[in-house]
Amino acid sequence: SYHKDVARVKLALWFNKVEHKESPHFKTVINTFKNHYERILNFFESRFTNASAESFNAKLKQLRATFRGITDTKFFLFRATELFA
Repeated sequence: SYHKDVARVKLALWFNKVEHKESPHFKTVINTFKNHYERILNFFESRFTNASAESFNAKLKQLRATFRGITDTKFFLFRATELFA
């Protein structure tokens, strides 16, 4: 397990290594990492991810797709509560 400071150094070394690549895909990945740098490093302190929130969001999207055309918000919230609470 890494400490945040160790992860910071390793990530910086990786940036230096990959920034010399000519592939636009690497540049996209590096920009994404740079935009979320502190949040990525926070993982090494708390070991928490947003995977459970993403999973719940996907389930809600699937439920919404299943009930396409339903305009009754109360019914939708009732079904979501019954299924996921």
